[in-house]
Amino acid sequence: MSQLFTTPFDRDSTASEVIAGVDLSGRRAVVTGANSGIGVETARALAAHGAEVTLAVRRPDAGEQVAADLRKATGNDAVRVARLDVADLESVHAFTAAWQGPLHILVNNAGIMMPPELGRGIGGHEQQFATNYLGHFALSLGLHRALAEADGARLVSVSSSGHLFSPVVFDDIDFRFRPYDALTAYGQSKTAEVLLAVEAQRRWSGDGITANALHPGAIATGLQRHTGGLRTPEPYRKTVEQGAATTVFLAGSPLVEGVGGRYFEDVNEAPLVDARPTELGVPGVAPYALDPANAERLWELAAEIVR
Repeated sequence: MSQLFTTPFDRDSTASEVIAGVDLSGRRAVVTGANSGIGVETARALAAHGAEVTLAVRRPDAGEQVAADLRKATGNDAVRVARLDVADLESVHAFTAAWQGPLHILVNNAGIMMPPELGRGIGGHEQQFATNYLGHFALSLGLHRALAEADGARLVSVSSSGHLFSPVVFDDIDFRFRPYDALTAYGQSKTAEVLLAVEAQRRWSGDGITANALHPGAIATGLQRHTGGLRTPEPYRKTVEQGAATTVFLAGSPLVEGVGGRYFEDVNEAPLVDARPTELGVPGVAPYALDPANAERLWELAAEIVR
C-alpha cells in the first residue's frame, strides 16, 4: 500500500480548526442526518465558512429548529431543510429528483446502530445494511450528475471503527442463514459504507469527484440508544466538535484535494489492521473494507436493488 496520507491535525482537533481560513462561499453541501450529533456540527462548520448547506433530515420540523439555530450562530442565511429518510427508497428518489444545480459536498452521515431485533428495510434487506448503506448508495447515485456538475465535488461516507467487526458477507447479507447479531450487522453496514467511497472514487474520479470514508470517533449521541449509551473506553472518546473534524476536513479542506478512495480517522489516513478488535473504538481499517473487488461487487449488487 502507498504511504499513508498525513495532516497537521490529530484526534483532538475540532471541526473549526481543520478548515480554519478556508472559504467555502459558492459551494453547496448536503448533510444527511443533520438534526443531531455530529451531523449538526458538520453542518455548522460548513455554514460558518460560507457554504450553502441543506440539512437532509427525516423530520423537517425538528430540522427547521436546527437550521434556525445554525443561521443565527453562523450568520449564514443559506441553511435550508429538506426531507430525506434514507431508510425509504421513495424518499431518497424524491430528494434526488428535486435537487437542481451542482452539488459540491455530499456528506452521508445519517445512520442507525445495533437495533436489538432483526428488521427489514429497503428491498427486504437487513435494516442496518439497508439504512446505513443502501439508502446512501441510492442517494449518491441519484446525485451523481449534480456532483459531476460541481467540477471538484467531495463525497464523504461516515463509517465507523465498527466495520472491523464484519466484512460484507455476500452470501448472507440479510442474516437469513446465520443468527442475527446486532454488532455484526452494524459492522457489515459500516464496511459497506467504506466500500461505497472506494468504488465511487474509482468510477467517478474522472468526473472530478473525490470520495473518502471515515471513522469520526466515539461520541455520545442518540446513535447509541440501542446500546445503553456510549460503551467505548474513555481514551477513545471525543467531543462532538472533535468527532465532526474528520468529516469536515474531508468535505472542505484543500489539503486533501484529489486524495480519494481512502479511510480516515483522527483527521489522518488510517493504517491497516489484521485482526478483529475486542472492543469498539480501536483504530485502523480492515483490508476487506478497501478491497477493490469487494467494492465493485457491492456496487453492482446495490445498483440492482435500488434502481
